[in-house]
Amino acid sequence: VQLVESGGGLVQPGGSLRLSCTASGDTTKINSMGWLRQAPGQQREGVAAIYTGGRHTYYADSVEDRFTISFDDAKNTVSLQMNSLKPEDSGVYFCAAAYGRVVSSGLANSEYNYWGQGTQVTVS
Repeated sequence: VQLVESGGGLVQPGGSLRLSCTASGDTTKINSMGWLRQAPGQQREGVAAIYTGGRHTYYADSVEDRFTISFDDAKNTVSLQMNSLKPEDSGVYFCAAAYGRVVSSGLANSEYNYWGQGTQVTVS
């Protein structure tokens, strides 16, 4: 499984960005996909996750009502719409996939076994 992210960049506070991540290879056993972020000097934290089958979604408290995760199964693409961005949302955002695994909330690093290369989001 390969994951390729796009859509990061620089945005002013209050602005919006949309991240996308396309999965390729053997995607048939991907049960969940998520976005996790890492700010300088901090641990990687879960932001949002979605079950690719039932479309259940999970969000970190800090992004609830501002971010929306979605999945397009025709394109094997997970997207993260980020609105009302704050400086504390800055960091490297990683797309992740749980292949052959049953996840809980999808917000923990340990739940994923495939990762994208990351895309920088800067809110300033």
